[in-house]
Parts: sequence; C-alpha cells; structure tokens
Amino acid sequence: MITKIAITDDHVMVLKGIESMLENTNEIEVIATYSNAQETIEGIEKRAPDVLLLDINLPDINGIDLSKQLLKKHPELKIIALTNFEDISFVKRMLKNGVHGYLLKNTDKIELVTALKTVLAGELYVQKQLNKRLLNQSAAKTFDNGLNIKLTRREHDVLVAISEELTTQQISEKLFISPKTVETHRMNIMSKLGAKNSVGIIKIALEKELL
Repeated sequence: MITKIAITDDHVMVLKGIESMLENTNEIEVIATYSNAQETIEGIEKRAPDVLLLDINLPDINGIDLSKQLLKKHPELKIIALTNFEDISFVKRMLKNGVHGYLLKNTDKIELVTALKTVLAGELYVQKQLNKRLLNQSAAKTFDNGLNIKLTRREHDVLVAISEELTTQQISEKLFISPKTVETHRMNIMSKLGAKNSVGIIKIALEKELL
C-alpha cells in the first residue's frame, strides 16, 4: 500500500530537496507540493494525502494555525512539522494542536522515513535533539501543576519514559519495576489524564504542562 505524502513550504529548493530525498522510497509517494496555506487547504481537499510535511513559516497563515485548521476538518490526516524553528515553545504549540511529529530541516532520509512510519502507526515522533530538550524542561517542573491532575513520582517517571518512546519492557528495565507494574502505571496515567493511548497521553501531558 502506497503512503501519499504532501509537502508545504514556501521555498522551492526545500520542496525539491524533500521530493528528491523521498524518491525511490518503497511505499512512499509525494503526490503534491504547496507553497502557502491556501494552496494546502484546497489541495488537501482534492488530493487527500495520508501525511502532510508542514513548514511553520508560511507567507499567508503560519503553520501552527494552519495545522489546527486542517486537523479540525481532516482528523484522519497526519501532520509532521518540518521546520527550522528549534524553540521548544513552537514544538509544544504544534503538539497541542494535534500535530503528530516535529522535525528540523536538518533531518536525514532515515529519520524522515522513520518519522513517517511512526506517525502512520499512530504514534508521536519528535526529533531526538528536541525530545531531549523537552524532557530536560520537564525535569524542573513540579508534578502537581495546580490543574487537579496529580501524578505520583513513579507515574511521572513512567510518563517521561513514554514520552521517550520506550516500550513497556524498556521502561521496566530502566525503572527496575516489572512490566505488569509499568502497565498499571500507564493505565493510571491514562485514567488521570483522560487519554485513550500513548499519543493522547503525551498530547494531554503537554497541554497540562506535566512535561
């Protein structure tokens, strides 16, 4: 099954570069490129790509607002931010809008394809150097953020591990607890946050400033 990719960026060289990077990649096809938000809105309506690679800095509507607008109308669409903006505030704002991934334009083909596969599998993908900075910020935060969501210290440890994309077994080994205990903590976190899966856990945790 072919995964249909669309790209939005106002620089032709960037569009051509990403197209070239994804050329001859099994099961991935770039079906459209757009240079602004309006073209993107109209194009997605007609072409219905599986994944949109979206720049934040666009000439008409910024990618942060555009992502929110697109996902409201096309909830099945997967969006990966592909940008030069390294500021963690941009990462958080995009993820809060429901974007499924965040990459910098210095990414290579291996990481780009990994990100595409990850979001298509229903998981969240944040470029490793940015994910590390997100986690460093979270380490200084209190677990009780005043929003009536209180995680135990161990639940917070598991939450951070989930955001690092670790498996249950890896979390078990990292925290020296059994896989069954990891799953119990995961279920408690989901219950407290009102999340349905790992992507929901991360999204809500960011919204509530638990990460």
